[in-house]
Amino acid sequence: MVYGKPREIQIIPSVLPGDFGNLGADVKRMEDAGCHRIQFDVMDGNFVPNVTFGPDTIKHCRKYTNLPFETQLMVSEKCTDAMLDQFVEVSKGPNGEPGVVIVHVEACTHLHRTLSKIRAAGGSPSVAMNPHTPPEMVENVLDLVDHVLVMTVNPGFGGQKFIPTMIPKIEKLRKWIVDRNLDVDIEVDGGIKATKETIGICAAAGANCFIAGSGLFAFEDMSEGVQKLTALAKEAQESS
Repeated sequence: MVYGKPREIQIIPSVLPGDFGNLGADVKRMEDAGCHRIQFDVMDGNFVPNVTFGPDTIKHCRKYTNLPFETQLMVSEKCTDAMLDQFVEVSKGPNGEPGVVIVHVEACTHLHRTLSKIRAAGGSPSVAMNPHTPPEMVENVLDLVDHVLVMTVNPGFGGQKFIPTMIPKIEKLRKWIVDRNLDVDIEVDGGIKATKETIGICAAAGANCFIAGSGLFAFEDMSEGVQKLTALAKEAQESS
């Protein structure tokens, strides 16, 4: 069995492979498919070599779905400091429920302060780390977050190949969280597909939230993809 009591499996599509000219239709498809929430990858061309969108795009998508939102800030520290309140606000649910706001440990000099600001502004603070970043970089903020996100590709582009050497990082985080009796989900993002070699080994290691971009958009019927991803993750939790 996975270390500790298994947590609920959540499938969270990224809008990155979607049609940026028609994101409203795509987020509605995600809701109809049975996804748990939707991730918006915000990129500023500095922290990662790509540019996506700002808070207005996220705000406009809210009218097309009641699903919770999750905003991953793959941006420079300057951008985070200047726009954090805006991203917290547009990430909220249809009735003002806290939306997940993820900041990268590599882009936050004062991580405790940033995470506390997200909570104070009515958001759900969460932290992400790039593949080369050791888990010890977030060990001392686990008590402040609702989610910790392990990047299993280098952020910036969709469709990249899963990096399997991230599994020990997930296992270490899971042990810290369970042993300290923390209510924290572990997310993985990058190359997640409906295979035992990606979502399966991550679930067995202790992750329970899975960001699926191209791996979910590959299904003509997105609900089929959600079902397959969920079944593989649950099987791994129960048989690992």
